Amino acid sequence: MKQISVLKIQDKIREMVQQINFHYPKDIEDLLEKARQNESHSLGKEILDLLKENSRIAAEKRIPICQDTGMVIVFIEIGQQVQLVDGSLNEAIQKGVALGYEEGYLRKSIVSDPLFHRINTQDNTPCIIYPSIVDGEQIKLTVGCKGFGSENMSVIRMLKPAQSVAGVKETVLQAIQNAGPNACPPMVVGVGIGGSFDYAAVLAKKATLRDCTLSNPDPEYAQLEQELLEEANRLNIGPQGLGGDTSVLKINIESAPTHIAGLPVAVNISCHITRHISEVIE
Repeated sequence: MKQISVLKIQDKIREMVQQINFHYPKDIEDLLEKARQNESHSLGKEILDLLKENSRIAAEKRIPICQDTGMVIVFIEIGQQVQLVDGSLNEAIQKGVALGYEEGYLRKSIVSDPLFHRINTQDNTPCIIYPSIVDGEQIKLTVGCKGFGSENMSVIRMLKPAQSVAGVKETVLQAIQNAGPNACPPMVVGVGIGGSFDYAAVLAKKATLRDCTLSNPDPEYAQLEQELLEEANRLNIGPQGLGGDTSVLKINIESAPTHIAGLPVAVNISCHITRHISEVIE
């Protein structure tokens, strides 16, 4: 049995939330550069140049890439041979987020009650934690900081199975079209297909935080990702919604088995930054 201290996880979370608020992920930087090279609209190219400059200034001056420093999402995969010691895992993750936002002078955006008492919690917690048990003797953390300009444009639909691929495409492309400039394009779009009403949304979030150098391992879903990307970029939303060839940087799909009578589809819209990072703790 491998012992891992929750204090190690706490410290790693503290570092990770700052890293992704000050630095564009490498996969996103590469996609933005590729988009800049391929952009045929002069205004679109100019905007992509500005985004690149924003990345440089944020990293050099250690200031947030965006004023909306997001709500923190943590996917934690815990090896079943791991024994967690030195306290509560939940408390360690929450404290790691709080410390990271305090030390990084990051905007704190979480309110304690969604409806009646929208009082700021003052430390950007609680974050949302999705734990899972996997084989092995290590822990994998995937962390995202999701701003709500794009999050607010996300959708979920319960399709009928007969709507099939055409219904999925319609749902995804309509969500992208409706998001338009509100999501700070060019966007990254996570799509969850299958599961249940709630789990489809989790799949979509997981897809949003997936490394954008990777395609779905299933060739049919990989092909659907590519078809949707091509069709989305014909919508002429363009960088920051002002027209151009690049409306979407990447579409990632995650799927799961579902009920014979259902076809849940969730679309999680993310901005051009799509702050995400993964680390393994051994």
